[in-house]
Amino acid sequence: MSRFKGIYWRTFTVTVGMVALTLVLLGASFFALTYSYIMSEKRGELEDKAEVIAQMAVGVYNKRDVFHLISGMRSDIEELVDVAKRMSDTEFLVWMPSMDLFISTDASVSNTEMVVPGDIVARLERGETYAGTTDLGVYDKARFVVAVPARSTQDGVLVGPVLAIAEPNAMTEMWGAFMGIFGMTSITVLLIAFVASATTAMQQTKPIRDMAAAARRFADGNFDARVHNTGRDDETGELIDAFNAMADSLQKTEQQRREFIANISHELKTPMTTIAGYADGILDGVISPEEERQYLSIISAESRRLSRLVRRMLDVSQLQSLDLIKQKAPFDLSESMRRVLVSMEKKITARGLDVDVDIPEDPVIVLGDNDLLTQVVYNLLENAAKFAAQGSTLFLGLEKRGEKALVTVRNTGLTIPPEEIPLLFERFHKSDKSRSEDKDGVGLGLYIVRTILEQHREKITATSQDGVTTFSFTVQLAEEKGGTKSV
Repeated sequence: MSRFKGIYWRTFTVTVGMVALTLVLLGASFFALTYSYIMSEKRGELEDKAEVIAQMAVGVYNKRDVFHLISGMRSDIEELVDVAKRMSDTEFLVWMPSMDLFISTDASVSNTEMVVPGDIVARLERGETYAGTTDLGVYDKARFVVAVPARSTQDGVLVGPVLAIAEPNAMTEMWGAFMGIFGMTSITVLLIAFVASATTAMQQTKPIRDMAAAARRFADGNFDARVHNTGRDDETGELIDAFNAMADSLQKTEQQRREFIANISHELKTPMTTIAGYADGILDGVISPEEERQYLSIISAESRRLSRLVRRMLDVSQLQSLDLIKQKAPFDLSESMRRVLVSMEKKITARGLDVDVDIPEDPVIVLGDNDLLTQVVYNLLENAAKFAAQGSTLFLGLEKRGEKALVTVRNTGLTIPPEEIPLLFERFHKSDKSRSEDKDGVGLGLYIVRTILEQHREKITATSQDGVTTFSFTVQLAEEKGGTKSV
């Protein structure tokens, strides 16, 4: 992947691009507003000054019959126009054709024959003010012109226009100052956005790069690879936690796989070695004919044990391939437990055990997989009978606890150490005592029990004290209809 196609550069580019686009849009709006504001302010300024000069021009017109007054008023107008020009960098033009009065502060057009455009004259005759850009036919480029009517207060005659003409530079200087400020501000904002975007993009992409590196190490067999979470509580922090949880789960699965393979190898090796050894002894004639039957019995027993081992491993494999039991069906758990008790009668009798049964006579309808939960009861009862003291009493009970059915299996024998109880439900776990007494076992019965119950979203508990060992688990009761449990 190209460096410039990564999340860092996409995040960086999008952030800076959005800031730049925002500045462009704001700049366009700012340019338009400032230009409009400057033009409005300039127009108001020129109109005010032109109005004062227009009033002076009207005074000259009203006293046009008094020559000396006209001369004095003309001088006053010229002086006022000149002062106005010096104060505002604006050219003024006063044109009174009826009095042959033409005053211009611009020496370049003082002696130029000027014709005021017709649209300007039309506006002035209507008593309106004109503002716009024009060259007036005498300037080399258009200028901003404001024209006001000088109208006599005596007879209402339009004496003539008074024009205020702004130099182009005067119009753009203020606007340029505004744009300069905006430009510097924009550059500062872009630099801040550049740094902030780069920092943010780096912070967002670094954990992802770390996870990618950890994933590669994990793929190479380093199952200890993890991503350090620096206390982030955002989506990235959740992703890091999820990755680490996944890594823990995979590491545990891999460890279980290795242990499973090691245990299988160990469990398969013993019966296969025994079978091969005695078979070779018989074939080689090392074993006398009188002893062949005894050794053939051992071979048969070990073969059956090997068969049970393979069958149990197949059961485990099938159970692990199942998801949570979602399609649960109602069935009578009490009836299933009675059937298990009947099927175990031979083994229980062989051990000289008594059975204390506390199962309700009425149906106890639960939700779940009948075959799998029946296997749970069978495995627990078989385990209890196997390790119960000779001639002791087994207990098998069933009762309702709220919305659950509680199943209890209890035997009397050796006390299981507290540190060993959590290990009872692990694959191939066999205590030292069980290895000596349970030569036919493979250490998968209780593991299968736990797996089935977990698929039903249930748990099993085990306690052992003073030689009394108790296993108990719960199953969801069916919903009540008409006073009975049914679906």
